[in-house]
Amino acid sequence: MNQATEQHNNTDQKEEGDFDVAGTILNHIRDDHSWHLWGHTSIHLPVILKTDKGFEAFSSSRLSDEHHQLVVYNGNYPYKQVDGKIKVMNADGSINKEASKKVFDISITKNVVSMYITVFLLIIIFLGVAKAYKKTGVTSAPKGFQSFIEPVIIFIRDEVGKPYLGHQAPRFMPFLLTIFFFIWINNLLGLVPFFPGGANVSGNIAFTLTLALFTFVIVNVNGKKDYWKHIFWMPGLSTGMKIFLMPIELLGVFIKPISLTIRLFANMTAGHILVLSLISLVFIFKAVSASAMAVPFTVFISVIELLVGFIQAFIFAMLSALYIGMAIEEHHEQELVL
Repeated sequence: MNQATEQHNNTDQKEEGDFDVAGTILNHIRDDHSWHLWGHTSIHLPVILKTDKGFEAFSSSRLSDEHHQLVVYNGNYPYKQVDGKIKVMNADGSINKEASKKVFDISITKNVVSMYITVFLLIIIFLGVAKAYKKTGVTSAPKGFQSFIEPVIIFIRDEVGKPYLGHQAPRFMPFLLTIFFFIWINNLLGLVPFFPGGANVSGNIAFTLTLALFTFVIVNVNGKKDYWKHIFWMPGLSTGMKIFLMPIELLGVFIKPISLTIRLFANMTAGHILVLSLISLVFIFKAVSASAMAVPFTVFISVIELLVGFIQAFIFAMLSALYIGMAIEEHHEQELVL
């Protein structure tokens, strides 16, 4: 049995009175194949696997017993959920790394369901707002939920779209508004401690990377000739300097989406860890005094996280607009006269 398996077994064998802070925090911020509701009640989600033996689908309830302890399920391979991921197990209880590489997990996980919920909310919200505009007209004062959404849309248009995209802002506003509200609602749902909230979608680097790739594609597909000219052969510079700067500028094309990915992922994950760490103090010290200190701090940080959730969505949309604006801008350079 390898060292990783021994450490995993030692964690499972902890006394009931011990409180595993790291394990508790990691369980809450990572993706999972089931959605915990309360106590021992969970929503079991479908596990869908692509292996070298074909596709396989089963309920995540097969991966745990009646006591909600993780067990091995014998399908095409003997599967077990380890740290939120499906692994192929050996007979001795260790992870079969070679076989696990052949398993491609395309399951509908907690984060996927949370994104479906966000999409559903977006459809309901904007269809409702559109219906209100159709009924009352664009010149009438907004009412109800429309009066809350309209200032946000105008804010993104005036503070993100127009400053960075100019007269071409209307062309890219659907993308900027979609990505802003999609991130914002996911951030808000992540702060809700009960279903349908609690999923750390924005703290999943695959999620932030996918959004960044959308920006990357839009930037480079819409890039004007001047954009590419400033990357591969900057005007107004000597040939030697152009050759020196070309790889640096080309590297910058890929650094931009990486910065978008890491910024959103790191900020949202750090916020969740901080809130969970403060809550864990109550269980660590097991005293009323700890609760008196931890609860106010937790509430304060949670309020700050509400603001951070909005700011991070705004920054992602703003930087996306900035990168798109740099790509579609037409330059009119003049040769430098020395």
